[in-house]
Amino acid sequence: MKLGMVVTQTDPETVFNALRLALYSLEQGDEVRIFLSGRGVEIDKIEDPRFDVKAQARKILDAGGQFLACGTCLKLRDSEGSEICPLSTLKDHYEIVRDSDRLVTV
Repeated sequence: MKLGMVVTQTDPETVFNALRLALYSLEQGDEVRIFLSGRGVEIDKIEDPRFDVKAQARKILDAGGQFLACGTCLKLRDSEGSEICPLSTLKDHYEIVRDSDRLVTV
């Protein structure tokens, strides 16, 4: 299965749980692509001792998952992106929506 996710928020528990699903899907042999949009591009700034979002994101990358981030949203925040949050385009967002068998938004 091709799982697409669109993350638009920074609530630690919500994002952590979405990333848990992404990692589980990768462990099942699925392809996972995560597009970060709006506040979602701030994912690498989420700090919460109960929900280690950065560690979860690292596990996803290590398992072969892919993160993409809205370039416009990054520019609005004067950010050039990061490994977890690489600068991407609306075309990338569209392709995730178009090509996914299942799409989850949080």
